[in-house]
Amino acid sequence: MRPFAALIVTALAACAPSASPRDASVSNPPAEASEVAAPAPPSRAAPAPGAGEAPADTNRIARLEREARALAHADGCSAGACRTAPVGSRPCGGPREYVVYCAATTDSAALFAKLAELARAEEAFNAASGMASTCEYRMPPNVTVQGGRCVAAPSEGVPVQ
Repeated sequence: MRPFAALIVTALAACAPSASPRDASVSNPPAEASEVAAPAPPSRAAPAPGAGEAPADTNRIARLEREARALAHADGCSAGACRTAPVGSRPCGGPREYVVYCAATTDSAALFAKLAELARAEEAFNAASGMASTCEYRMPPNVTVQGGRCVAAPSEGVPVQ
């Protein structure tokens, strides 16, 4: 019966939440929450020594994400100019979340260049640290303009959190 118990413990450990910066969605402060398509995650704390994660890597990833979000402007928009951009890279592939921005007020080339740098940094971090995640595909949110600002909109009755 011991091998069965070990299998159960191993399976449960694999399902435990990860401290990976790739799976965690980091959102802007509440004033800018409408620019973020995913709910606010737990705070991204520095990993404990020996946890297999280099603080320098997670700090770089956090810095790149802050820089990318600073480039995404949602204000000053009209209908039809709102867009989404993929943020980060999950261990199983695909973006962690999406940022909502206005194409008319954002330097899209600079934004996508910074987001690509962020995705490469997270891919390298995840590969080096052996991170894992669920493998569902995260769809970009629908977007709309509210008061001249691009925001994520509910999709077919599903509320945006």
